[in-house]
Amino acid sequence: MSSAHANPIKAILLALGANFAIFVTKLAAAMVTGSGAMLAEAVHSLADCGNQGLLLLGVRQARRPPSDDYPLGWGRAMYFWSFLVAILLFSVGGMFSVYEGVHKLGHPEPLRWPWVALGVLVFGIVAEGISMRGCLQEVNKARGHQPLWTWFRETRSSELLVIFGEDLAALIGLCLAALAVGATMLTGNLMYDALGTLAIGVLLLVVAVALAVEVKALLIGQGVEPRRRAELLTFLKSRPEVAEVLNLITLQMGPDVMVAVKARMEPVPSDRGLIDAINAVEAAMKAEFTEIRWSFFEPDVTD
Repeated sequence: MSSAHANPIKAILLALGANFAIFVTKLAAAMVTGSGAMLAEAVHSLADCGNQGLLLLGVRQARRPPSDDYPLGWGRAMYFWSFLVAILLFSVGGMFSVYEGVHKLGHPEPLRWPWVALGVLVFGIVAEGISMRGCLQEVNKARGHQPLWTWFRETRSSELLVIFGEDLAALIGLCLAALAVGATMLTGNLMYDALGTLAIGVLLLVVAVALAVEVKALLIGQGVEPRRRAELLTFLKSRPEVAEVLNLITLQMGPDVMVAVKARMEPVPSDRGLIDAINAVEAAMKAEFTEIRWSFFEPDVTD
């Protein structure tokens, strides 16, 4: 199943609602308890809200119609905003957490009301778990039978990719914060709180780099997913009008796809027959692969 069947907006809105609720509760708890790990998590959740806002802006821009200045539309604007989320907000959140952790190592502060911190973290884990579940439902629609790691490397849905990375980092970060606060409560050693803050920062930076690498490839200009290209090539070869596919070029343009085909056609009695054959192939191709918005078909005898 192609990523066109997934609904990234649903995952974005679900994550936005969860992260805003978690931000408010974590910020209040950080102010009461003085937990560095909790403060880092509050900043993380606020950054996540900004993530979703930028992604929604990208989705809106990607829907702008083509024009003379933008003949292939605005679909790739989604990649710009996804890249910005990965580099700017994730990295800022990660660097702030690392800074806060280093500061706490040198200037430890006692925790106040640690049970409040744990309660907020449990709430956050539940809320992020719900958001992660919704995101995974959309991811599963997109990846079909692919392993999750293969989908992460090959997906062309940058917004779903970023939401998945953000939800995963948030869920793991909350668990790290809970462990840090719990260990500090049990041992009285404030080093655990500082180390938890550092771990959250490193986690965010790792996720930021991983997402940036994947979205960068889309910004440069990737074709469709390898499995989708194979399906398209098989479809073209199966058409009775096509004798041989000489070359197939695809370009992912956000939710839309551009396809260029060079093929040797089966003999027809007239030029008009050749035109009709090409039109039939293109019409069938767009009906089968609904994400294709632009197609360019060139008949030839050699590539």
